[in-house]
Amino acid sequence: MATAGKIIKCKAAVAWEPNKPLVIEEIEVAPPQANEIRIKIVSTGVCHTDLYHLFEGMHKDGFPAVLGHEGAGIVESVGPGVTEFQSGDKVIPLFISQCRECRFCKSSKTNQCDKGWAVDRHDVMASPETRFTCRGKKVLQFMGTSTFSEYTVVNTIAVAKIDPAAPLDKVCLLGCGVCTGFGAAVNTAKVEPGSTCAVFGLGAVGLAAVMGCKSAGAKRIIAVDINPEKFEKAKVFGATEFVNPKDHSKPISQVLAEMTDGGVDYSLECVGNVAVMRSALESCVKGWGVSVLVGWTDMHDFAARPIQLISGRTWKGSLFGGFKSKDGVPDMVKAYLEKKVKLDEFITHTMTLDQVNDAIDLMKHGKCIRTVLSVSPQ
Repeated sequence: MATAGKIIKCKAAVAWEPNKPLVIEEIEVAPPQANEIRIKIVSTGVCHTDLYHLFEGMHKDGFPAVLGHEGAGIVESVGPGVTEFQSGDKVIPLFISQCRECRFCKSSKTNQCDKGWAVDRHDVMASPETRFTCRGKKVLQFMGTSTFSEYTVVNTIAVAKIDPAAPLDKVCLLGCGVCTGFGAAVNTAKVEPGSTCAVFGLGAVGLAAVMGCKSAGAKRIIAVDINPEKFEKAKVFGATEFVNPKDHSKPISQVLAEMTDGGVDYSLECVGNVAVMRSALESCVKGWGVSVLVGWTDMHDFAARPIQLISGRTWKGSLFGGFKSKDGVPDMVKAYLEKKVKLDEFITHTMTLDQVNDAIDLMKHGKCIRTVLSVSPQ
């Protein structure tokens, strides 16, 4: 590549401050250093976690930043010592790293890693080190990825090389939302054939959880959302029933208990709301019910009565669906190419990077499942 080793000037959507529209700017992207690669981002999804940082978390040290963490692209150049990747490779940047060397990576019990942006600054959602500058100022790389930019630099422990046949405008969704929901059902809850499941919240993550429950052989999949328009979409992914909490005067956990002879075997909370987390736990059957927290939030404490757990329920959390990132993402790409998981059906809108604020508005008002932004031509 003619650009290798040089600073690249390109377009990016910069969040200068919380709670304000993103600004399309020309930024400078420095060349990759040791164990880093520079990626031309082709497509990116807009995920609720981007909105969480902008409108809810609003951490003072987390700006200015280039948001976006659900992207796919092509390696432009590699830094010193990199042998795993070469220019031209199709890749998905990962917001969870997999160094393969730390105690977490060596354990089969977790997909977390001791390295990467999240270790010291999970609340800021960015590491202090960045390869971005704009108007002479340092701009942070959100969750170590920053896919709302034509180019980004990522550490090799946080990149998955994928099948060259994969369409980047579809598989970008595997960088976050689809793996998060699907894996929460399959890897974390370990949904069993013939079981009854409830999925709370039918955004992309919730719909992916529905798809995971179906893939695992669940017999009944009850979709729970306050927006009745979501049910037709949920059916596509395998939901068998729909419940709108607004249609009932009693708590949703009671409604589900009556529908299922005492509660569901598995429930998945895909909203990021602590009150819904409690409802999801209480919707599980005593004795063996498993409830998984999937929705991202760090804003409030959650609460439950101890008897809920003493009586045999299990409350678990799931980050990125329990997938070890560098291993799991290429497997999910393969599953998509083999038509074992759906991706196209999540995409309700396609836009350009210039329209990023419109895409954010659609998500903010629940008017889309996933918007995919075209960032650079292939």
